Amino acid sequence: MHFVKAKGILSSNNGMNLYWGCLHGCIYCDSRSKCYHMEHAFEDIEVKENAIELLEHALKHKRKKCMIGTGSMTDPYIPLEMEIGNVRKALQLIYQYGFGFTVITKSNCIMRDLDLLQKINEKTKCVVQMTLTTCDEDLCRKIEPNVCTTKERFQVLKTLRDAGIPTVVWLTPILPFINDTKENISGILDLCIEAKVYGIICFGMGLTLREGNREYFYEQLDRLFPGLKEKYIRMYGNQYIVGSPENDRLMKLFTQKCSENGIVHNNEQIFQYLHTFEEKNPAEQLSLWNL
Repeated sequence: MHFVKAKGILSSNNGMNLYWGCLHGCIYCDSRSKCYHMEHAFEDIEVKENAIELLEHALKHKRKKCMIGTGSMTDPYIPLEMEIGNVRKALQLIYQYGFGFTVITKSNCIMRDLDLLQKINEKTKCVVQMTLTTCDEDLCRKIEPNVCTTKERFQVLKTLRDAGIPTVVWLTPILPFINDTKENISGILDLCIEAKVYGIICFGMGLTLREGNREYFYEQLDRLFPGLKEKYIRMYGNQYIVGSPENDRLMKLFTQKCSENGIVHNNEQIFQYLHTFEEKNPAEQLSLWNL
């Protein structure tokens, strides 16, 4: 871990990264790619020591309320967050200044902040996005070794459902010859149906590989799935998009099951929903408080 002073905290799309780097150890992580110009080891977490000060200044001076997002580059609920608490401090400011919030995470540590997520959702809109890649617990521990398993994330989704907080699932990446099976996709969709998620983001069955994350991914394949790296190299070479041979069949299953169960699965529609600020009127807030 090391500290830096940042010049700004919110991107043009009102996203923020309170930390940079991760310890989840997911074997496929795109954030390891060299194109992001990380100048330190990926596991050496960079902490923006003035992030909360910058965020309060930005929120104070915004002309219009909007959704504030986090988690696109670094899962904010890394273990370090439980010591430093920058996410919780940010949530307190977002609630105080009346902004909406959305987060992408794989961690059940988000449950620490359920009270603030509920408060934001009562006032405006709070959406929790959670990544699910496999319903096989043993496989999950292999490909996402240092974060809670799918079963634990499912419990989070159900708790959020019961709290009235909308959720979105990222069904990605689906790794060729590892988790690209009918049983896996159907199993994940069953979890999403039970948790009553708003939508599922899916870019197709496969993953992306580029300089930086490709090398790490191949190292992990050698360690966990001997011989599979050579199969990838033969089939895909240095392609950026590594599509599953099962893509068409699995996407048909995905589309059909989402449609039958009222789950939004149009990526553009979901992203529009995530970026649309909604302020609840007093009558709506009163009805929520009386639940």
